[in-house]
Amino acid sequence: MESRSAREVLSALLARPDEVMLEIGAGGELLVARLRVVVAALLLLLPLANALSGGTARETLVGLGGAVGVNLFAQVWLHLARRRRRYRWLPFATVAFDVSATTAMLVALAFVHLPAALNSMVVWGCYVLAIVLTALRSDGRTTLFAGALAVLQYGLLIASVFAFAASPEQLLSSDYGAVTVGAQVQRLMLLAIAMLITATVVYRMQRLVELSGTDGLTRLPNRTWLLHRMPRLLEIASEEEGSLSIALIDLDHFNRINDEAGHHAGDRAIRHVVEVLKGMIERDERLVRLGGEEFVLVMPQPPGTAWERVDAIRRVLGQQPFDPERGTLEPLRLTFSAGIAASPHDGLDLSSLLRRADRRLKMAKREGRNRVIARDG
Repeated sequence: MESRSAREVLSALLARPDEVMLEIGAGGELLVARLRVVVAALLLLLPLANALSGGTARETLVGLGGAVGVNLFAQVWLHLARRRRRYRWLPFATVAFDVSATTAMLVALAFVHLPAALNSMVVWGCYVLAIVLTALRSDGRTTLFAGALAVLQYGLLIASVFAFAASPEQLLSSDYGAVTVGAQVQRLMLLAIAMLITATVVYRMQRLVELSGTDGLTRLPNRTWLLHRMPRLLEIASEEEGSLSIALIDLDHFNRINDEAGHHAGDRAIRHVVEVLKGMIERDERLVRLGGEEFVLVMPQPPGTAWERVDAIRRVLGQQPFDPERGTLEPLRLTFSAGIAASPHDGLDLSSLLRRADRRLKMAKREGRNRVIARDG
């Protein structure tokens, strides 16, 4: 992977992830919600352990109250996370909850025993856990948000504890040790380091997914992108009671270019076709390269309108010949055949739509190529 400057990495982390990453992140949010439920249940054991180890009744009650509150919210977040990507604000809300719940626990401990607010490593570790778990959301924005919020809230807590301490003796504890400025600064640095490491992991994941979902020759989305993205597009079309059409496009007699002008010219011809097609498609349409000379055009339109769009693109491509720039070869007129299938009429999933579109594509080839078919014969 090519090296990038810190500014480019930060820009990539702050940018809204693409649809594939958002889909993966939605699954991560659900996983985090389920893990939160398990962790919240385990937190109920901490007050019991505190009581059995000789802790004060007040500390036990504070821990129990906090654990019960976390369990209640954990169920709410799990319910919302099951409705994948319905609430765009959910990852940020749950991150804010995880960090703020940790801060609230430390504040509650401060009212019981001041040093416990800053030297309770079990509770403080929840900050790190909240930051690390953002990696599962595959969104650099949530990682930076979690880290910044943890540093801010814990920094304010440090300042408040030192401000409320009437004497240095109040910051000494036989159970929690001495609270020192140096140790607290180190913990702030550790939170920042946890954020940077997690952000690096997220950035790496984003780049790997970007490469796996992008065609190397044309920079178009590829089959991996289509497999990840289509279920959500079909779900949206169903919710809006609309249609979603796909056109399976195959260039006619493409092997003649490789045979007559070489494979390099064949690659240039593919890029020429992509340039023409991209100039014709609308903002809400997506062109995908399946491989070789085969493409898929995804259109949020009924089959009749989709046929008109694809047939218009076919005519425009035929009017813009490809110049191989080799010897005395004349510019080549490129054409394609296409089969169209639409949801819900032709199927409710990508596999069904591709099978129906492929059947119609083969029909277009049998009938002489350079044509678009949207209905069975």
